[in-house]
Amino acid sequence: MTHCDINFSKAPRLPATHPLPTVPLEDAVARQFRLLECTAAHFDGRELFASDVGVVPELGRPRTTARVEAVLADFLGAEDAALVQGAGTGAIRAALGQVSGPLLIHDAPVYRTTEATLRGLAVEPERVDLNDPSALQLALSEGRFGWAYVQHTRQRLTDSYDPGAVLAACRAAGVRTVVDDNYAVLRVPRCGVELGADASCFSLFKLHGPEGVGVVAGARDLVGKVRRDNYSGGGQVQGHQALDALRALTHVPVMWALQSRVGAEVAERLAAGEVEGVAEVRIANAQDRCVLVRLSAPVARALPEAAARHGAAPHPVGANSRYEIAPLFYRLSGSSLADAPELADWAVRINPMRAGADLVVDILRRALADLRTPGSRPCS
Repeated sequence: MTHCDINFSKAPRLPATHPLPTVPLEDAVARQFRLLECTAAHFDGRELFASDVGVVPELGRPRTTARVEAVLADFLGAEDAALVQGAGTGAIRAALGQVSGPLLIHDAPVYRTTEATLRGLAVEPERVDLNDPSALQLALSEGRFGWAYVQHTRQRLTDSYDPGAVLAACRAAGVRTVVDDNYAVLRVPRCGVELGADASCFSLFKLHGPEGVGVVAGARDLVGKVRRDNYSGGGQVQGHQALDALRALTHVPVMWALQSRVGAEVAERLAAGEVEGVAEVRIANAQDRCVLVRLSAPVARALPEAAARHGAAPHPVGANSRYEIAPLFYRLSGSSLADAPELADWAVRINPMRAGADLVVDILRRALADLRTPGSRPCS
């Protein structure tokens, strides 16, 4: 496809989005301090410079790992927490492994690794539109569901449901809940378990921790089963991994508050027309919180490579992993494109990561200018 093949009058528009609330900087500072208070309650200071490994008798895991789990449970107000291998996917898989019977899920494209988990566990998902409170209440009133699975961030760009309200409705109906809190923990004021869920599942790799470490935090009975199923020594999160994750987590609240603030500034400046070639802008929780940009020409597929030449990250690693410092210019998420494939040539997502708004705006301006040069191929 070439530029001349496109009917610009039929360019798709970005839908209205409903971003989740963020944490103001001063509140983020308070959360960081609270995390260190929880750490001091469970660690002798000397233990923060040492770690152990193995299946310690009576604990079934390293002592350091057990202490970090206690810190996380305390910090999140959960009855218990278990560190697991496999990052966020491993945490979701471990929690859903305790679920039986019909599982209520949102009527939307499912994140691909979660879809594989549901298929592999032979869980019976039944879809209900969580954006429609009456449809949710009707499904819950039937008494068929023992469990519901809720993704905290958006699966569809148009999703508008309040995760807290969904969890409250499930709890009132006696339905237990597992929440995918990836991209949400410390980004929003309260994660799933803080809102009353039976389990919050999330990746510590997405919170600057080491590769492969995930968390299931929540009800003692569910977390206990996760831990018992993970008794093998090779499956443990070893003490040094747990301690590394805790160290990294201490700076995440402030980092993410700053990132949210920069994203809002980028969106405001682009919406004001600061960069030629930008047609529409939205803030969305399309997986991670990001700026969605619809371009005035169908060059979205070429933009990441062009932006990378000016210092942007060309692809994600863990969506806020320790490796991602440069702003990310990338296609929309797979679940977003499954719901709105017409945006593939026209829209990109931008995550500032550690950068300021000036750099993000400058990279976009220069990349779009490159794509307007003679001989460039604006679409594929």
